[in-house]
Amino acid sequence: MGFRPCIDLRNGRVVQIVGGSLTGDEKNTQVNFETDLSPAYFARMYMADNLKGGHVISLGQGNHDAAISALKTFPGGLQVGGGITPDNAKEYLDAGASHVIVTSYLFTEEKIDDGHLKKIVETVKKERLVIDLSCRKRDGDYYVVTDRWQKFTGLKVDKSTLAWLSEYCDEFLVHGVDVEGKRQGIEEELVNILGEFSPIPVTYAGGIKSLADMDLILKLGKGRVHATIGSSLDIFGGDVPYCEVVRWHNNYLEKQRKSSAWYSS
Repeated sequence: MGFRPCIDLRNGRVVQIVGGSLTGDEKNTQVNFETDLSPAYFARMYMADNLKGGHVISLGQGNHDAAISALKTFPGGLQVGGGITPDNAKEYLDAGASHVIVTSYLFTEEKIDDGHLKKIVETVKKERLVIDLSCRKRDGDYYVVTDRWQKFTGLKVDKSTLAWLSEYCDEFLVHGVDVEGKRQGIEEELVNILGEFSPIPVTYAGGIKSLADMDLILKLGKGRVHATIGSSLDIFGGDVPYCEVVRWHNNYLEKQRKSSAWYSS
């Protein structure tokens, strides 16, 4: 488990939003934070702190150049998502993305399109593909949502889905959309599902408001679920010190290193 940073882009600028408010009408999007600081500024920060595996997410159009600048600044250190298809994936990988993140492209009429899944895997290879299973709760279960997280699919986030799709990708990214950007706490049930059933690395994002939530994710996720903090970080206008999160991350990794050394001795 570890901290995975993020760079969310809207109209070419770094932002933090309430995820569930993102629709085609930009006037309704609830923006928690927006800055003149460049995407490359944040990429340099993450590189200096050796925080690999974070993601650059394009929220709508007009973010191509901003995303490319971040990837080139931290080559091999960031994943990229938002509008990724087989037609543009290679450009982002060539620019320095470690992985591309795919959601909406995979779906046709609320179901995984086997042809699309096969094509994206053939294009980027399993080792460089992250499948985004960001979801919302309906009738007691979590269902993947697409099209700016507004459209429910028929795909549940459960043991069978995680086992099936893990055969096609290197990692999962899962936003708890109902709490994303609200800084009111995590989707505990969802984190538990991911920790219990994901056979590959998975990053959870949504609602983290304190380091205590990071400890909770560590517990519920059985040490197997990475976590992203967005709006709550002080670098994004929140009150959780980024430096404290980096310290938490490094302390955890050091404990893991010492534990591994003890077991192997």
